Amino acid sequence: MELTTIKQRFGIIGNDESLNCALEIALRVASTDLSVLVTGESGVGKEFFPQIIHANSARKHGNYIAVNCGAIPEGTIDSELFGHEKGAFTGATESRKGYFEEADGGTIFLDEVAELPHTTQVRLLRVLQTGEFMRVGASKSAKTNVRVVAATNINLREAVSNGRFREDLYYRLNTVPITIPPLRERKGDITLLFRKFATDIATQYRMPVITLDDEARHLLENYRWPGNIRQLKNVAEQISAVEETRLITGEIIKKYLPDSAPNTIPMVMSGSAPASEVNTERELLYKILFDLRSDMSEMKRMVAELLAEKSYDAPKSDIAGLLPRGSYPIAPAVKSPAAEALYTDTEEVVDDGPKEEMTKEKAQKEAIIRALKRHNGKRRDAARELFISERTLYRKIKELGIDEIP
Repeated sequence: MELTTIKQRFGIIGNDESLNCALEIALRVASTDLSVLVTGESGVGKEFFPQIIHANSARKHGNYIAVNCGAIPEGTIDSELFGHEKGAFTGATESRKGYFEEADGGTIFLDEVAELPHTTQVRLLRVLQTGEFMRVGASKSAKTNVRVVAATNINLREAVSNGRFREDLYYRLNTVPITIPPLRERKGDITLLFRKFATDIATQYRMPVITLDDEARHLLENYRWPGNIRQLKNVAEQISAVEETRLITGEIIKKYLPDSAPNTIPMVMSGSAPASEVNTERELLYKILFDLRSDMSEMKRMVAELLAEKSYDAPKSDIAGLLPRGSYPIAPAVKSPAAEALYTDTEEVVDDGPKEEMTKEKAQKEAIIRALKRHNGKRRDAARELFISERTLYRKIKELGIDEIP
């Protein structure tokens, strides 16, 4: 089947060579029953590839079940995946089939597979090796015939080396690897995608379609897009709904991009942090920077008052929100992990009092608390804003000792 047909069927926009290569691999492997591991950053569209594989396989008439492993609490994930017997635990008033049993003869997509706890990884390995599984509370094993496609936005090799993911399971899942490129590496596709999203929203609400001038296109193509396609769609919809003018200039675009020059910001992570957590920590630090910049006016007033009283003790990373656009210093402060990703003022601030360092943990904690407050404690919405999985957010809340947000 031609790539053009596949793109039209699944609504995939773009002609980037690396994207086309990933699609071709998916089509070639679809006719087999080999396990596939789809990797890529959050928001790149990994969820389309298992659908393409299933639709072009001999299992296309069987069930297709997508499971977000990061959204299921650790205490119930075994029951969700493999089912349970009546009385297996409190509340188990009847027997229930799990996803692997429901998907028998079809395909199961395990999104955010790296979030699976170790005990569940052992069960999954057995299914991949023998097709056998046991319901929670059962004494006999059952058989299932499923094709497994998994996806993750972290480096599983690093997770294996850090003991967070089983090596034997990694090789079982990674029989055929497919890597999806981030949006910033698909510069030629960014304008096409923006136009598609703008047209969709204009059609839906019966409004004129917005267009971009040359400066706006340049800004879009050179922006880092930490949220990838999901973030681009959000920006296109915001501009279409809010702006009265239909010709979008560079000045207008800047208002909707958290930072109009992200490629100048080095993202230096602490060498002591586990490599498998780098993506999560980087995304949280991005969020901190975005929030600081949005509060620029308020921060300026606060700092002016504190300096007047000669009692300034704010963390250096907070100064990043005070800088005007385009006046970034040559190198970031590196006295704390959070400050490594944020710029500080190049002029020396004289202060005889002690300064509180913004640790990596404190920076992450503040970003999570702000997101939870904005969404009235709804963890799913907060996790989506922070570009992390719901399971990762649960773990971070526990690790950082964050109280419930009312």
